[in-house]
Amino acid sequence: MVVANIDASKLTKTLTTKPKALLDPQQLDFGKNFTDHMLCIKYTEDKGWEAPEIKPYGPLEIDPASFVLNYSVETFEGMKAYRASDGTINLFRPQKNMQRLATSSQRIMLPEFDQEQFLECIKELVKTDERFVPNDYGYSLYIRPNFIGTEPNLNLKYSREALLYVYLSPVGPYFPRTVKLYANTEEVRAWPGGVGNYKLGGNYAPALRPAMDVVKKGYDQILWLLGDDHYVTEVGTMNFLIFWITETGEKELVTAPLDGIILPGVTRDSLLELARQWGEFKVSERKVTMPEVVKAIEEGRMLEAFGAGTACVVCSVSTVLYNGKEYEIPVDPNDPNAVFGPLTKRLRDELLDIQYGKKPSPWAVPV
Repeated sequence: MVVANIDASKLTKTLTTKPKALLDPQQLDFGKNFTDHMLCIKYTEDKGWEAPEIKPYGPLEIDPASFVLNYSVETFEGMKAYRASDGTINLFRPQKNMQRLATSSQRIMLPEFDQEQFLECIKELVKTDERFVPNDYGYSLYIRPNFIGTEPNLNLKYSREALLYVYLSPVGPYFPRTVKLYANTEEVRAWPGGVGNYKLGGNYAPALRPAMDVVKKGYDQILWLLGDDHYVTEVGTMNFLIFWITETGEKELVTAPLDGIILPGVTRDSLLELARQWGEFKVSERKVTMPEVVKAIEEGRMLEAFGAGTACVVCSVSTVLYNGKEYEIPVDPNDPNAVFGPLTKRLRDELLDIQYGKKPSPWAVPV
C-alpha cells in the first residue's frame, strides 16, 4: 500500500475571527507573543500524511498516553522570516532547517516527510500572518516547527502516529548586549555516541536546572565542557566561536567540530562560510580546551569570542567563569562600551544584510 506524503497543494485554511492586535516592537519579549494562526499536518502509518491545515492558533488535543508525553518523542526547529526594506519577506537558508529536522526525526523514529512540500506549507503560513513580520531592522518573525509522536501507546517501540505543527512569534533581539558565561566543569550536555547533534527536546530539559542555577549567580548561560581536558563544546542556546592569535602567531577563527557532540547550527555554518570567503585569516573546526582558552586570555592572544544561533544571531562574550575565577574576554579595545567586537559586528552585519535583503544572496529565500 502506498501512503500519502505531504502535499502543499491540498492545504486548507480556516482564518481566525478574532485577530490579535500588533504589539510595538519594543514590547516584544522573545518567544512570548504568537500570531493568529498555526499549521498542522497529521500522520498515521496506515494512511500517511493528511492534508495540511492552517487554522487559528490554539491548544492541541493530545492523548495522555501519547509517545511525546511519555517518552519525549519530539524534535523541533528554529527559523526566522525577515522583512526587507521593499516589503519582501525572506527566509534564511530554510532548506538547512528542513534537512536538520529530517535528520533529528529519523533518530527518534518519526516518519519521513517531503521537505520541500513542508517548506511550501510554512511559507503559506508566513504569508497568512505576514502582518506580524516586524518592519524594524533587527526584528523578525520566529518560526517554530515541531514534530511529535502522538500515538497513545505505552509499548516502547515507535510512534505510528505523528503531528507536524508550526507556529509563529514576532521577536526582537535575544541578547541586546554582551553575555557572561559559566564554564560548567561538573555536568555535561552531550557525550560521544549520544544525541547532542540532534535538535531534540530531550537535550534541553535536563539542562534547565543547571542553566537556571548559573543565572542566579549572575551569568547568562552555560559554556558546556566535556572530558577531563575540558573540551569546549557549545553554549546552551548557541554555538561558541573564538577569534584569537595561535601560539604560532596566526590569527584564527575556531569552533568545535561537528563530531556528534554539538548541534550543527545554520548560523554557525553561515559565519564559517563567510569568513572562509574573505580569506583573511585561518578558519578551523577543531577541538579547543578550556585551559587553552585561559592561556590565550592570560597571554593577550584572545581577540574575541561570540555565540551564534538563529535566536541570538551573533552576540559577543565578555566574561567566562572557569574553576571559580572570572576571565575577561576582549570585546572592542577601541570602545569600552561596545556591544560587539570588530569581527563579531562585521559577521553579524553581513549576515543581517543578507537576511534583510540588503545584500543579494541565494541564502535569502523569498516567501
